[in-house]
Amino acid sequence: MGKLALDGIKVLDFTWVIAGPLVTKCLADYGAKVVRVETITRPCFTRSSAPFKNGNGPDNSAYFAYYNPNKYSIALNLKSPTGLNVARKLADWADIIVTNYVPGKMKKLGLDYEKVRVTNPDVIMLNTSGFGETGPMSPMPTSGNVLVALTGFNSFSGWPGRDCVQPYGPVNDFVTPYFCIAAIMAALRYRGKTGEGQFIDVSQLEAGIQFLAPGMLDYTANGRLPASVGNTSPNATPHGVYPCLDNRWCSIAVFSTTEWESFCTAIGDPALADNPKFNTLENRKKNEEELNDLVGQWTKNRTPESVMSLLQAAGVQAGPVESAKDVCEDPQLKARNHFWFMQHPAIGDCMHVGEAAILSDTPAQPNMPAPCLGEHTEMIATDILSLSEDELLKLLTNEGS
Repeated sequence: MGKLALDGIKVLDFTWVIAGPLVTKCLADYGAKVVRVETITRPCFTRSSAPFKNGNGPDNSAYFAYYNPNKYSIALNLKSPTGLNVARKLADWADIIVTNYVPGKMKKLGLDYEKVRVTNPDVIMLNTSGFGETGPMSPMPTSGNVLVALTGFNSFSGWPGRDCVQPYGPVNDFVTPYFCIAAIMAALRYRGKTGEGQFIDVSQLEAGIQFLAPGMLDYTANGRLPASVGNTSPNATPHGVYPCLDNRWCSIAVFSTTEWESFCTAIGDPALADNPKFNTLENRKKNEEELNDLVGQWTKNRTPESVMSLLQAAGVQAGPVESAKDVCEDPQLKARNHFWFMQHPAIGDCMHVGEAAILSDTPAQPNMPAPCLGEHTEMIATDILSLSEDELLKLLTNEGS
C-alpha cells in the first residue's frame, strides 16, 4: 500500500455517536493515524446500538463498525489519575484533537485547547457540538432528532395538510462532518505556513441550516413560510416516486420542455406533450394530480429498472427506489469499490463504508476494520507513548481502564 494523502498526521479522537466519528473516519481513511479514546464504563452509543452480529456486545455492533474503520482504540478511565495522565500524553502527541462534547467538558478534564496548547503549541483542536461554543443554547446537550427539528428540516418534510414528519436519521450528524473536515484542512494549511495551531468551533445547528437556503431565502425575501410539499417540486413535474411491479417504486423527475417531450415519446404517447392540460410547466403543475395518476398507470406494470432504462435512454432522469439490499448490490457502487469488506475480530466478514471522493494518486483505502473496544491499548501505550512496564500495568488495572 502506497503513501496516503494524510500519512504522518496524528489524530486524537474523543468523539462518539456519528458526527464526530465521521470526521475522524475520513481522516483515517486518507492515511491519518487516528487513536480513538474509549471507556469500558460508558462505551459509545453506537457500540450498544443494533444491528448486531454474532450476539450483542460492544464489539458486535455493525452500526459502530460501519463508521469506524482504520482507527485504533484505547480504553481509558478519564476519572482516574492514570487514565487522565495517559490522555494528556496523547494530547501532546497529536497534531489534531477532535471532540464532539457539550462545551466545557474538555475543560473539566484539563484537556481543553488553552491547556493543551501550553505543552503542544501547534495543536489543532476541533469541537463540534449542537449549538457551538457561544450563545444562550451552547451549554445544552442535544441529539440528532432534536437538532433536525431546530434546524427546520421538519417544516419542509411530509405532505401538505398532514402532521409534521421527521426526515430519516439525524441529518445534521451526517452533514456536519464535511464542514469539520474542510476546516481541519484549512487549519493544517495555516499551520504549515505559520507554525500555529488553532481551535475550531463547529455548530451542528448552523451546519444543517446550510441545506435549507431556498426556504430561508423565500422567507427573508418574500415573507413566505415554506410548506411541506411531499414529493413535488415547484420547478418540475412529473416529479415524485411512482408505483411499479412487486410493490416497488421508481423516482422520475422532468424539468425542461425537452425532457417533457422526450418523456411523452418514451411512454408511447407523444401527443400528450401538446395536451393543453400539460403542455407547459405551469399547466402541468395545475393538473399535477391527474398527471401523476397517468404516470402511475404507466409505471405500475413495469419494474423500476425497466422504467429507469427506458427513460434514461430518452434523456429523462429516473431511478429505482432502492432497498438496503439493492444499495449493497448496486453495480455502480461495486464498480467504485465504495463498500469495504474486512474481517472483523468479533463480527467476521463485515462491510465498512468507503469515501465518496477518490483522489487520483492517494485514494482512501481500507487498512483495518473498526476496532474492538480498547483493542490497541497496550500497543498505543508502548509503541506511541513508550510507557514503562509499571505504567502499563497500572493502566491495564481497574484504576486505569
